[in-house]
Amino acid sequence: MDEEIQFYLSEAEESMGKALQHTSLELSRIRAGKASPAMLEGLRVDYYGTPTPISQVANISAPDARSLYIKAWEKNIVSEIVKAIKNSDLGLNPQSDAEGVRLNIPPMTEERRRDLVKQVKNESEGGKVRIRGIRKDVNESLRKLLKEGAAEDAVKDAEAKVQKATDSYITKIDDLMSKKEAEIMTV
Repeated sequence: MDEEIQFYLSEAEESMGKALQHTSLELSRIRAGKASPAMLEGLRVDYYGTPTPISQVANISAPDARSLYIKAWEKNIVSEIVKAIKNSDLGLNPQSDAEGVRLNIPPMTEERRRDLVKQVKNESEGGKVRIRGIRKDVNESLRKLLKEGAAEDAVKDAEAKVQKATDSYITKIDDLMSKKEAEIMTV
């Protein structure tokens, strides 16, 4: 029974770590006023009929804080990159040349910054909900072990460890959220 308890504890730790990573990735995609290649990570380009991540058909660089340059690996894909950017919710106006696409990142308005902060809070809350869901699932599994004859003290200790891990990961998400909010609100 102790092995099963340890399995559930390590599973909880691993799952919570993945939830934290996912939340961090989602927060990195939110534009904070500076040009970042991560802004385009979710973008898919029609590459010979297949939706393909933009990073697999082009190099993305940030020549300065206010622009991105997307250098296509094949010249015939430039128009598809432009179309994908225009159809996305990025709100950017691509300018293409023979080699690639330039994106000028406009400065953000105060209203846009507040909207982005709301988006950051929503993403952070989603991460916290995932972590609490993991805690709930692990605690249910531990209670099943208790009914199957596991030692009550061992199960209670395991539940306390799961709660401690939950608190730790929620604090980490709060830290990520605070940093991202400060980054967005800095003019």
